[in-house]
Amino acid sequence: MQSQQISYRDTGFVSKMVCDLFEGKESLGAFYGNPPTLDNFKAQLAEKKENFTPYQREVLVSSLVSQYGNLLQKGSPVDLNIERLTLSNTFTITTGHQLNLMTGPLYFLYKIISTLNLCKTLKKAHPDFNFVPLYWMATEDHDFEEISFFNFKGKNFKWNRNKAGAVGRFSLDGLEPLFTLFDAELGSSSSAQEIKNLIRESYLSSNSLTEATRKFVHQLFHSEGLVILDGDDRPLKQIFAPKMEEELRSGSCQVEVEKTISKLQLDYDSEYVPQVNPREINLFYLTKTDRLRLVRTASGFADADNTRSWTQAELLQELQKTPDHFSPNVLMRPLYQETILPNLCYIGGGGELAYWLELKAYFESQKVPFPILVHRNAAVLVPRKLADKLDRLQLTPADVFLKRPSLINKKVRQISNIDLDLQPFKKVLEEQFTHLERLVLETDASFEGAVKAQQVKQFKGIDKLEQRLLHAQKRKLADQVQRLTLVHDALFPNESLQERTVNFSEFYLQYGSEILSLLSKQLDPLSLKFDWIVLD
Repeated sequence: MQSQQISYRDTGFVSKMVCDLFEGKESLGAFYGNPPTLDNFKAQLAEKKENFTPYQREVLVSSLVSQYGNLLQKGSPVDLNIERLTLSNTFTITTGHQLNLMTGPLYFLYKIISTLNLCKTLKKAHPDFNFVPLYWMATEDHDFEEISFFNFKGKNFKWNRNKAGAVGRFSLDGLEPLFTLFDAELGSSSSAQEIKNLIRESYLSSNSLTEATRKFVHQLFHSEGLVILDGDDRPLKQIFAPKMEEELRSGSCQVEVEKTISKLQLDYDSEYVPQVNPREINLFYLTKTDRLRLVRTASGFADADNTRSWTQAELLQELQKTPDHFSPNVLMRPLYQETILPNLCYIGGGGELAYWLELKAYFESQKVPFPILVHRNAAVLVPRKLADKLDRLQLTPADVFLKRPSLINKKVRQISNIDLDLQPFKKVLEEQFTHLERLVLETDASFEGAVKAQQVKQFKGIDKLEQRLLHAQKRKLADQVQRLTLVHDALFPNESLQERTVNFSEFYLQYGSEILSLLSKQLDPLSLKFDWIVLD
């Protein structure tokens, strides 16, 4: 296996804001807590220890044991990690993700492995503490379309069903025919049988999407001690109930987040567009079939569709009796997470971290420690045959990260037997116009505008001619352009990152479970770099 790393900024696929965050841009300093370095985890440990009680640990452990049920084997790495959570020197490193079928795109694996590896690194640096990797299942999410499919070898496998309510509560009706189709595509190799067994022991033996996802991910990572948590849990929400009550009474989330957004625009970037905008009430009301957004009314509260209504007293009473009927939205979920977990760090993608940066002041107002933010590992997996093709085409990883038109233009210029760069001609022309401008000023300055207009016209003409020459050469070198396009599409399907499209099963089918070990050896979340990994 060969690998190299590329800075996030140089890839062109990570936002400027996230790059600025990890490069320590001073104007962003007020919007995050401790920077993601080993040294800063010591301070984070001390702060969280002071702000997390034995009672919170007791409720957390009890909920986890209940959620796992018979899946939890006595003495297993997961069981031992859950037991450790009762201890005051044990903390979590958390990532979160939707309940995508078959884990969805590759980056789900990168999130989990980043979390596992950071725990190992922290244990070496701080041996007196325990670090538990935790996957937060987004069971209360309602965006079914985002999780209803996965891609395998360019084919889309989609779950068709009526969609409503929190996805974690969905029954698995209609999934068996989908997996029958997928089964036929997998073939009969030993790796294919392993994937089929994973499906059989999860999706085909569960009553809900939450249960299926837990079983599937558990099979992949139980030996690493990964703890899987479902936030749709009454005892856990009981702990969070005071924060939800405050939201209903004062709408503090909107107040603090809007202040932060204004400050980001003032101190960081005047053109900053919020990743997520807060609402007047940042809570949903859950029923067996629906997830209803709450809004404030003249008489109290109602859902956004005005199918239910409550006085303030009625809704607060229901919150106390049945906190599991309430669900935090995307901006309050981080606060929920950090309230019920002894958490030090959140590992997420660029979009996630961007909205976390809106929340620091809100956390401070709620007296909840703000976690260290780490970007999950990102990678391109390159099979050896494909790497050899890149070598023959004399393409570097940096080349391949270019947008496809830019890449093709660059290579056509490189392999052409004629010089397609008209920059030297432009240089000569520029010198001539400079001379002409001086001559005009010495004779009649009124002609200066006409000279400028002619200069613009001439340069536009040269640019157009250069593009026509390039286009003509592309036709002449059509075979090379096609090979280039095919290679690029294999690594960046639909001109997007591989990790955002391809399902892990494509690589598992070829490399078996060894693919997880290979990734584990390679990915270091504190490197803050994009990994280019050649697989033998």
